[in-house]
Amino acid sequence: MTVLPPGALTDPAARAAATSDRSGRPGAEPLAVVRAVDVDHVVEVLRWATSTRTPVVTRGGGSGLAGGAVATQGAVVLDVAGLDRIVSLDPVDEIAVVEPGVITADLDAAAREHGLFYAPDPASAHLSTIGGNIATNAGGMRCVKYGVTRDAVLGLEVVLADGRRLATGRGTLKGVTGYDLTSLLVGSEGTLGVIVGATLRLRPVPVAEATVAASFADVETAAAATSALAAARLVPSVLELLDACTLATIDAAQGTSLSARGGALVLARTDGPDAASQASAVAAVLGATATWIEHTEDAARADELLAARRLALPSIERFGRALIEDVCVPRSRLAEAVRGIEAISAETGVTVHTFAHAGDGNLHPIVSWDPRLGDEVPEDVQLAADRIFDLALELGGTLTGEHGVGLLKREHARRELGDTGLDVHRAIKHALDPLGLLNPGKAF
Repeated sequence: MTVLPPGALTDPAARAAATSDRSGRPGAEPLAVVRAVDVDHVVEVLRWATSTRTPVVTRGGGSGLAGGAVATQGAVVLDVAGLDRIVSLDPVDEIAVVEPGVITADLDAAAREHGLFYAPDPASAHLSTIGGNIATNAGGMRCVKYGVTRDAVLGLEVVLADGRRLATGRGTLKGVTGYDLTSLLVGSEGTLGVIVGATLRLRPVPVAEATVAASFADVETAAAATSALAAARLVPSVLELLDACTLATIDAAQGTSLSARGGALVLARTDGPDAASQASAVAAVLGATATWIEHTEDAARADELLAARRLALPSIERFGRALIEDVCVPRSRLAEAVRGIEAISAETGVTVHTFAHAGDGNLHPIVSWDPRLGDEVPEDVQLAADRIFDLALELGGTLTGEHGVGLLKREHARRELGDTGLDVHRAIKHALDPLGLLNPGKAF
């Protein structure tokens, strides 16, 4: 009989809950689930794992979209969601020290009490954890101006596979002592260590905001208009794009009439002391090809306009199953990407809803299917997704901008990284996890 680590749960409900995440990718039922109570508990579990050669899959909020935190055969799932303290928040240095289980939106709310905010804002902010955001280098709508999670992480506290504790980075905005291990660990999907603490950069709340919404005849014209903003050196804090298929689904789910204004919608927000003038400049560029445009500085009206973007995925999921994709291309090639995705949808007969963080070329093609076909991804849906991955690489882009590789894109990641890149990744993995115990079978 296997001797399990302290606090191990083996009841069927706990084990079954660890076999999936929001990606819908099925995992295996783990040996047990351990809900960490403190950092010493994490150390104890990893020392046990090393001594028994047992794989460990770290899990937080379970909101991942690539299968990165689902259990694998013979593994113990280490749940760190209970490590959820905001340890400190310094309004002068504008940093917060947090544990990995802190909900993203909760940190943002705490920061706003001091006139600050946490810039990364994934759509799952209300349920995703900081640890999971760091593991996948999550982004969100504000990333065009403020960057992704990596840009907000100053330092980490990590437990390595053998139980050693490692502190990386620092609590200052500058620092170049040693290799940048913090950036290495951000986005590593739990394959190099278990994050147990993070020092994060906060930002001052903008003194003003303004919002622009514009409809276009088709998504390619809309994508070209967002590229024109970059060419004009305009940097809104939010720049989102939704295609005709997405707008029609939102209308059907929410009773709106977004499709009546055009075949694509662009939403932009500017912030800071010159928010109004910047929004006017954005409106002038978008208005050159738009079929409808609105510019507002009213907060309530702005929230109404941006609601379309936040309602996109819930509306799609209301009508069917969805494979939630995440590719990124150079901003200058965004129009080519959306044209290519439309062609893939037409050629395969598979429904693809596309919306995007247009400001940085990050597209979310949502490949969906009839729920009556069941939860397993149909062959034609997977084929369409594979072709979208290929398209992203052909356009000089990447397989994932913010969701991670997980189980979903592992084979494609090898193509993007190349043979030498894979060798380097494996050498780093071996240096930190020589027994290959941390999140095996994920990422590459």
